[in-house]
Amino acid sequence: MKIAIGCDHGALDLKNKVIAHLTAKGYEMVNFGTDTLDSCDYPDFAGPAAQAVANGECDKGIVLCT
Repeated sequence: MKIAIGCDHGALDLKNKVIAHLTAKGYEMVNFGTDTLDSCDYPDFAGPAAQAVANGECDKGIVLCT
């Protein structure tokens, strides 16, 4: 199963833990960012992750926000 994942800067640590956990369980993760602690807008990353699920590129999606 391929899972899209995205977050804002405040949820970066949690996103990285989720990626590590699910990758260890054998899931394929597609990371839509962010990958820095720089302040950013959640929709910039949640939107593309959701679109990947909507268009069939990914089976499921996880989006995280503070």
